[in-house]
Amino acid sequence: MPTGKKPPLRERKYARTKLSLLDAAVQEMEHTALDDIAVKALCEQADVSEATFFNYFGKKSELLDYFIQLWNLELTWHHHHTEAQGLDLLAASFTQVARQFQKHPGVMAEIISHQTQQRSKPELPDIGRAERLQAFPKLANIETQEIEGLDRMWAHALQQAIDQGELPANTHLPTTIIGLATIFYGVPLALGQKKLAAIASVYRQQINIYLAGIKAASRH
Repeated sequence: MPTGKKPPLRERKYARTKLSLLDAAVQEMEHTALDDIAVKALCEQADVSEATFFNYFGKKSELLDYFIQLWNLELTWHHHHTEAQGLDLLAASFTQVARQFQKHPGVMAEIISHQTQQRSKPELPDIGRAERLQAFPKLANIETQEIEGLDRMWAHALQQAIDQGELPANTHLPTTIIGLATIFYGVPLALGQKKLAAIASVYRQQINIYLAGIKAASRH
């Protein structure tokens, strides 16, 4: 349970510096590929030394892992603080995803590229209490929120949809989640960064088509 007390000063300073480095990287990635961004430039923006950077991140790609984990934290919080259930909850998760693509198209493109090059699922970093409070000061109890991945959130929403009769009882969750992941990655790649204004509506369209196919298949 949250104590209501501020984290120690040292932890707060650590969080501010780490988030400042991430913010600098996010700004740069909107117009420059991560591989082409100099660590020195990020350090100048965050007003720290290059040695300090490597105290926080072992390599530049860890900035993406950190962004993903912070985003997972935010998504998880919203997932568990909404009245939506079942397919509405699933749709809400894609609405949140669409907003992130529109807000940070360059970063999201880097994340997709980064993940396609991974030979195994990366181990994402822990997010400390001070970092959580610094990054999301308006989200109640964010410091105690368990972090879930999109696959787990989708599984929860899909199981609710099955229990509520919105999806067939024989819906195979692992296969359905793979299809949702295909939509998650495929839509922004098909649209390209210049057409991301339409991503929310295209996500809805593709999910509706996909779920209609699942329902139709169950009747045969």
